[in-house]
Amino acid sequence: QVQLVESGGGLVQAGGSLRLSCVASGRPLTATNTLGWFRQTPGRERDFVASFSGIDDASYYADSVKGRFTISRDITKNTWYLQMNNLKPEDTAVYFCAARSAGSSFYSMKKLVYDSWGPGTQVTVSQ
Repeated sequence: QVQLVESGGGLVQAGGSLRLSCVASGRPLTATNTLGWFRQTPGRERDFVASFSGIDDASYYADSVKGRFTISRDITKNTWYLQMNNLKPEDTAVYFCAARSAGSSFYSMKKLVYDSWGPGTQVTVSQ
C-alpha cells in the first residue's frame, strides 16, 4: 500500500475552478498504477469521479463531470490531479484520491479495485 494525501479543496462560487492534488508516499507509482478520484456526500455512497486505469493512456470520467473535470498525473512527483472547472453546487462533496498499489485494473471506476485511499478534502460550491 501507499499513503495518500489530498490538498486543494475549499470554498468556491458556482462557475469557478479548483485543482485537487494527491501526493503518494511509501512506494513509487508508475504509469501502470490505477489512480482515481471519488467523492462522497453525507449519507450517500462514495461515487466515482475520474480515473486512469493504468492499462492504456485513456482517462475515464463520470457522466456528471465529463467536459468539466480533467484528471492528470505527474509520475515523477508521485502526484495526480483533478482539475475542476465550471463547478456546480451539486459538486459539493468530500473528494478522495485512491490508488491501486498492485498495478492496473480494467475496473478503475470501481472502489473495490483500490487499496489505498486519502483522508479526503472538502469541496464546497456556493450558489
